[in-house]
Amino acid sequence: MKVIFPETIIDKIRKIEIGIIQIAILYVFSVAGNYLAKVLHLSFPGSLIGMGLLFLLLRLRIFRYRWVVIGGNWLLTELLLFFIPTVVAVIQYEDLIHKAGLEFLFIILIGSIIVMISSGLTAELIMQHKQGRGKII
Repeated sequence: MKVIFPETIIDKIRKIEIGIIQIAILYVFSVAGNYLAKVLHLSFPGSLIGMGLLFLLLRLRIFRYRWVVIGGNWLLTELLLFFIPTVVAVIQYEDLIHKAGLEFLFIILIGSIIVMISSGLTAELIMQHKQGRGKII
């Protein structure tokens, strides 16, 4: 007996499959960046080198945006889950937090402010570019 699924279920399954493949592609870029950082003896995070490489390939139109958009969007929506192990690991360093807690708080606040400002400016540049009023470098 043949089971017929509604079209929406098949579309969802297909989208999940595509997302998994795209996440694997993003992971390959991260591994490649780590490899380059190790081989070239760079003190820069390999995952950032991989994302820089991906950005360069996207910008040169060698690599297509649609090849990673579903997986990238899923990773962004679930980003908070990736920070849970980090927050739990902080509990192991309770004595360090007691000694340097104010310094950590200051660094976190300054870092958050810098991220908010740079994210806002980046979003503004993108909106201006989409409206044809500006250029993205």
